[in-house]
Amino acid sequence: LTREAVQTMLGFTLAHVGINTADAEEALRVAKRLSTLFNFALKEGNSSNFAGTAFEVMKGQGPGTKGHIAIQTNYIHRAIAYLERNGIAVDMSTAREANGVLSAVYLKEEVAGFALHLLEKR
Repeated sequence: LTREAVQTMLGFTLAHVGINTADAEEALRVAKRLSTLFNFALKEGNSSNFAGTAFEVMKGQGPGTKGHIAIQTNYIHRAIAYLERNGIAVDMSTAREANGVLSAVYLKEEVAGFALHLLEKR
């Protein structure tokens, strides 16, 4: 019962999958293809392009050998504490803040070539 309450409180959900590419040209080509395949809106950005909210296509080598997987949580600080209590290292040098509030941070490990990062739901 306690475990279920903690999982409900943390609210871990898949936010998006990040895909590394060689350069901006490939990133746009991949993002356009994903957008076409699934009828997702294309959003071009400075360092990446999004196909809907499901895929972030990096304009070059981003974190992770193959890319990254973003996991949303209701409370990023609580999620960090939970993970660290369970022996999972968080790389605070990757922390991103928006207006002085922690918004994202990567874990130190990769899984199947993908970096993992937490995003706080907004």
